[in-house]
Amino acid sequence: MTTAVQLKPQAAAIDLRNLSIGYKPSRKETTVVASNLNTSLRPGELVCLLGPNGAGKSTLMRTMAGMQKPLDGAVELGGVNIHQLPARELAKQLSVVLTERISIGAMTAYALVALGRYPHTNWAGTLNHKDHEVIQWALKTTGASEFANRNVGELSDGERQRVMVARALAQEPQLMILDEITAFLDLPRRVEIMRMMRELARTTNRAILLSTHDLDLALRSADVIWLLPKGGAMQVGAPEELVLNGAFARAFAGEGVEFDTQLGAFRIAQSNQRDMVVTGDGEAALWTRRALERQGFRVIAREKPGADSVNVLPDGAGWQLNTRQAKTHCASLPELLARLKQG
Repeated sequence: MTTAVQLKPQAAAIDLRNLSIGYKPSRKETTVVASNLNTSLRPGELVCLLGPNGAGKSTLMRTMAGMQKPLDGAVELGGVNIHQLPARELAKQLSVVLTERISIGAMTAYALVALGRYPHTNWAGTLNHKDHEVIQWALKTTGASEFANRNVGELSDGERQRVMVARALAQEPQLMILDEITAFLDLPRRVEIMRMMRELARTTNRAILLSTHDLDLALRSADVIWLLPKGGAMQVGAPEELVLNGAFARAFAGEGVEFDTQLGAFRIAQSNQRDMVVTGDGEAALWTRRALERQGFRVIAREKPGADSVNVLPDGAGWQLNTRQAKTHCASLPELLARLKQG
């Protein structure tokens, strides 16, 4: 008889306990952005925080970083309320990288990363041998060593973000919080940064919370998603779980996009769509579906009475357009789209 082994979960790096976030301006009514938040983030996890604009993602991250007080409940780091920790002690355990570009002046990348060591230095801020080792490790880990001696103002956006992450890593925190760090980057650089954060979580066993609008990239990279819909309860789970239970589709409903569970990607919502059956395999069929959706068609995989169809022919032989009026062979995708526009 085999006995099931019960795996003990690793202690959380940070816990949200009945947390309510928002604003309480003096002499004005309290604005509650989200409430009853109860979840944890564990070492070695990359968690992506997603949600539509105005849902409260930045407010949640500021509250978790100790930069803004909660309306109710607590954020606990190692069982201690972070809003009761001295700033220096908090900086040893938690680091933050924000979206905003900070004016740094004439400072080298090395000097900027060195700022991450000051919570660990003496009152004079003197860097010792270990501090320099950690700085060099942080630069190497983030792929920033090659431009360590360059002025930060001369770096590209992608290089600059690597340096900012290295500075946060040099603090040697339990938890790293990063708010929209890919916002100013092109797609290849966004992919690089997300891959780097995923590797950092695994190789350093740190908990990483990253907010992003790159929904598709988050679905491919995150261990766990925190999905914060506007005015609703936060959903927490594996990316695939939140796709299959419809949480993604509900969270972004009305945002002008629809989530396609078959493709695992968001697409622009269209009104008054015509159905189009697409048959065929391979890259040509995939991009044919994308092109038809862009033109306002709702692509379906099965035959439907009265629906037109496109057969993507094998071996680059073209496209067969089948309508109620005629069957037409098209030699290229632009020709197919032109035929459809003609009605």
